[in-house]
Amino acid sequence: MKKIQIADNIHMLSMNVEDILFEGMWDIANGVTLNSYIVKGDKTAIIDGVIGWDGIPETLYKNLEEINIDPKDIDYLIVNHMEPDHSGWIENFKKINNDFTILCTDKAANLVKSFFGDDEKIKVVKEGDTLDLGAGKVLSFHPVPNVHWPDTMMTYESDTKTLFSCDMYGSFGKIDESYFDDQMTDEDVEYFEEEGIRYFSNVMATFTPQVKKAIKKTEEFDINLIAPGHGPLYRKNPQKIIDDYSRFSEYSNGAGKNEVTILWGSMYGMTKKAVDFAEKILVNKGIKVNKLEMPLKSESEMMATVFKSGGVIVAAPTYEYKMFPPVAAALEELGRKKVTGKLAFSFGSYGWSGGAQKELNEIIEKNRMKWDFVEPVEFEGSPREEDLKKVEEGICELIERMKDKVVE
Repeated sequence: MKKIQIADNIHMLSMNVEDILFEGMWDIANGVTLNSYIVKGDKTAIIDGVIGWDGIPETLYKNLEEINIDPKDIDYLIVNHMEPDHSGWIENFKKINNDFTILCTDKAANLVKSFFGDDEKIKVVKEGDTLDLGAGKVLSFHPVPNVHWPDTMMTYESDTKTLFSCDMYGSFGKIDESYFDDQMTDEDVEYFEEEGIRYFSNVMATFTPQVKKAIKKTEEFDINLIAPGHGPLYRKNPQKIIDDYSRFSEYSNGAGKNEVTILWGSMYGMTKKAVDFAEKILVNKGIKVNKLEMPLKSESEMMATVFKSGGVIVAAPTYEYKMFPPVAAALEELGRKKVTGKLAFSFGSYGWSGGAQKELNEIIEKNRMKWDFVEPVEFEGSPREEDLKKVEEGICELIERMKDKVVE
């Protein structure tokens, strides 16, 4: 666990976690940090918990002792969010110190009682409520419901102008040394661009309207430092991550980078022939291509890659009168996450009858995805020259219409 002073009398405890499925389902290929914060005035508060220790109270005591904090003197636990990666440590903490007050939103208070019993000392806070820790340290509380649970809030410390943003402005990706934006190399910046998109698309995309409201709320603060629950901290240019999240919100509504993702599957190689042809056309046109063969790619990667793309090609054969199931399942997940407004083109092979295109239309309509499709192409068996010509025409139209979708 890393122990870092991030501002005057404010410390971060952070650790990397790998080889887990985030929320029990999302593959995080490059791990994730879990960040907690300790604010010390005359009284002391923990924000989002001391996570990741091994469950032994003495280990927690040692980590806090190294930053001159006696856990028995901690007065307040600020629970920005009740998901266990932010709150699951509370039960063991009680073995060291059972005399503290939990501050959280009303919806979080109900979960505290459900998770840990009815005997907790809980103070419910509302928008703008404050907690004076003394010695100039004053915390204020700002609910941001459904970012990404209904109980979530952000906490602001006015002396150092630090925003503890919880899951908002977070990112996947483990950190070895560069915990702050002003420590990052160009490679680090690119790394966290991709990990931030993966995080947003996997965790936040469903709640994009609420994220936009949280961005507006953020802009009301005078901020020197943004300290999220996952990922790096922003002190050189806090506006960058705010702008990134605004851009990611646009990706959720159909915008994207100047690249095309081919979301595809093939049983016997017939559709694959057209996929390979499509890739060559795109490369010759100078368009970056992402190929996602389903079900070989994880849902986490699929979601992030489609999410960030200005154009999508769905390539799948008919299977038992419907769409090739792994591609259909990917589209259903995109619908669940409310990835709407994408510009797309579809093609695929069929044998004795079609059906893939019909199910694709049903999935798009059912999930209210409002994808804008170029005229589809379906071909019997292996694609012939005239079929590939139609595929090329569809790709050229897709590229032309993408110009209005690109937001880098």
